[in-house]
Amino acid sequence: MDRSNPLSLDLDRVKTPCFVVDKQALKRNLAILQDVQDRTGCRILLALKGFAMFSVFPLLRQTLWGVCASSPHEARLGRDFRGEVHTFAAAYSEDHLESLVQYSDVLVFNSFSQWQRFRSSVQDAPASIACGIRVNPEHSEGKVPLYDPCASGSRLGMRREQFEGQDLKGISGLHFHTLCEHNADALARTLSVFEEKFGTFLPSMKWVNFGGGHHITRGDYDVDLLCSLIQKFMSRYPIKIYLEPGEAVALNAGVLVTTVLDIVHNDMPIAILDTSVPTHMPDVLEMPYRPEVAGARMPGETPHTYRLAGISCLAGDVVGEYAFDHPLHVGQKLVFQDMAHYTMVKTTTFNGVHLPSIALYDSDVDSYTLVREFGYEDYRSRLS
Repeated sequence: MDRSNPLSLDLDRVKTPCFVVDKQALKRNLAILQDVQDRTGCRILLALKGFAMFSVFPLLRQTLWGVCASSPHEARLGRDFRGEVHTFAAAYSEDHLESLVQYSDVLVFNSFSQWQRFRSSVQDAPASIACGIRVNPEHSEGKVPLYDPCASGSRLGMRREQFEGQDLKGISGLHFHTLCEHNADALARTLSVFEEKFGTFLPSMKWVNFGGGHHITRGDYDVDLLCSLIQKFMSRYPIKIYLEPGEAVALNAGVLVTTVLDIVHNDMPIAILDTSVPTHMPDVLEMPYRPEVAGARMPGETPHTYRLAGISCLAGDVVGEYAFDHPLHVGQKLVFQDMAHYTMVKTTTFNGVHLPSIALYDSDVDSYTLVREFGYEDYRSRLS
């Protein structure tokens, strides 16, 4: 296989920049998630904040129970999924709540004050809505503070002492979230703390949401341990268990194809690409992390090391340094791997940089479908 092209797709068919999602990779991920559901009886939701490619909803809903949303727009999009819509936000405004009760099957509140403020609005909604409280187990697994919901000073979730004196009538579930790209051992540690602190409330609950961050479809993920944890928890508390991964659904299921526009020299060769880090791959700066480039090696491993950089005016629009077996050339296409999740949902039009197109590829039938292109109106419509 060509190391520079992990897909069997002929890259000459791709007009760049373009996100290309691999339908067969999605199916492989869904098969793993289906196995977890079959073995445990848990219900897995799609976290729209991680992957919201609605053109593949018909495929995803064959396996997943629904979606989790964090805003009226996400909840409205989630209704198109035709499954359960679970909504959580750090806080709701009156306008947001008025909209959310139209689309949500489950509403999770971040504080008792919000629950008390809006409980009558939820109870008066035309359809029945299950309500929950997000809890903070005060147990950190995340290594990056920006992505740690249980870090000191976190605004997310109620601590155990804040439950004292609260009336839980009308609350049917609890929700926690401590993970970010973690294996099942991190969930095991979290569950132990969660049950120790909040177990007294579980007999009166109908469901518990184990949150997201479960890297279930990663090659080294301990699926057996995950299933065992869920099964044992459900044997102690006969309630519904939800997981809401976004990344696991689309992990290694898509790429960003880009083209070398120019090669300049400043202490080293710098390849300018028709993509941009802050607009197309913001997690490279926010996380931060070094994305994999198909066919590339670590700097210095070959004589051909380049700094890959974007086209925006931001001085820091730099992906990183990569080594290649052969010199790069203008017009050459490069493939950034694992770009389906937390990419399309985070793109911006900063600097007027052209948004990447979105395409779907099915290797079984060599079908390449351009799902969406973006243009000037997509940029202009966000301004005034």
